[in-house]
Amino acid sequence: MDFYQHVFAGNPLDRGEVERRDEDWIAARATDPDSRFLPMRGPHVLVNTAATGNGEPALGWVGWKDLEPHVTNPSPLLLGMLDGTTYFAIDLGRDEPAAVAVEAMGGYRFEEARAAAETVLSATEAGIMAQGRAQVNWHNRHGFCSVCGHATEIRRGGQKRECPVCKAEHFPRTDPVIIMLVSDGDRCLLGQSRGRLQAMNRYSALAGFMDQGEAIEEAVAREVMEEAGIRVKRVRYHSSQPWPFPSSLMIGCHAEADSTSINMDDEEMTDVQWFDRSEVLLALQEKSEKLRLPGPIAIAHHLIRAWAHQEV
Repeated sequence: MDFYQHVFAGNPLDRGEVERRDEDWIAARATDPDSRFLPMRGPHVLVNTAATGNGEPALGWVGWKDLEPHVTNPSPLLLGMLDGTTYFAIDLGRDEPAAVAVEAMGGYRFEEARAAAETVLSATEAGIMAQGRAQVNWHNRHGFCSVCGHATEIRRGGQKRECPVCKAEHFPRTDPVIIMLVSDGDRCLLGQSRGRLQAMNRYSALAGFMDQGEAIEEAVAREVMEEAGIRVKRVRYHSSQPWPFPSSLMIGCHAEADSTSINMDDEEMTDVQWFDRSEVLLALQEKSEKLRLPGPIAIAHHLIRAWAHQEV
């Protein structure tokens, strides 16, 4: 694909829009011995330490025959298809015996999802895992109808939940978050958000959730003004990143400063500073004693890198 692709994008599965319309087809695939299931447990995902043949971990896909003896209330979520195989995610977060049994099969372990994506999973596996984690999280949080309060039921392989009483349909949501690097010539604006456990010298791009009825450009301008008291101009889109913690879409932008005097919101931020390009370049090489930046798993890293190397 001809666009900037971050970690958690690159999911190769066909999500099966047509197939999802057939509940019988989904049920048959869910018990097909050739279908594969990805167990998840809270913020953790199953990895197979020997799957790649060279000792490198990969996603821990298992068959239904391995799960059936242990799972007490199966509700697999259809992820999609690839090369004739159907793939599901299954939540074992509330099924402790099943989770223990799966991990005891040999060569498997549950690993924190973000750490797995950062250290052991391929780009395509991280994309699949992101879809599964976001879906599992949404279903765990939306078991009841927001219209009448009745328990809802999974439909279309997990693509929606439906209320059997009032017939309301509920679909998984993605929360749009704008994240922007503001620059002023050879300086860029970086901050520390309050409430995050960060080293004293760790800074990142400013970010915030979009409001209803708001354009991306408007959200960028509002957030930068709210957090740093800086006016911006020339907002330019860079790239986006799915962020399944729990279910955001990071919309990355660059913007130019139209004012430079910082007036920080100290309820949201612990610090906001201008940093010279030379210092940022050192930090990208992990050679700066004054500045630490987010790692390559985060879109903020790539926004900062593109500006530092004058690629925008």
